[in-house]
Amino acid sequence: MAENMNTVIGKDSTFTGKVEVTTSLRVDGNVKGEIISHETVVIGPTGRVEGDVTAKNSVIAGQVIGNVTAQEKVELQAKALLQGDLKTKGLVIEQGAIFQGACRMKEGEAVPKKETVEAET
Repeated sequence: MAENMNTVIGKDSTFTGKVEVTTSLRVDGNVKGEIISHETVVIGPTGRVEGDVTAKNSVIAGQVIGNVTAQEKVELQAKALLQGDLKTKGLVIEQGAIFQGACRMKEGEAVPKKETVEAET
């Protein structure tokens, strides 16, 4: 990652509320609320987010319980847990990562609803 981490929420920290930064953000502690970044959000191995994450790119090694939206790419590393819907152009899921939710990879398209098909008799 070429950009610097200008904002860090440390391992022993808990933040409640909305975090909005124009640069990159790294979370090694706990966040209960929404995260918005105009660059990259990194959820470290000890990081846990309960809320939605919106960024240009997201790298998840810890846990996110909420929806993730990234303009460019989302990377779920081997020990990541994502419980929520995902919207992005590019997606990397390493073996061992857990993703529970729907994924939308084309901007402007809704996640299709499961349709019931009736059998002809």
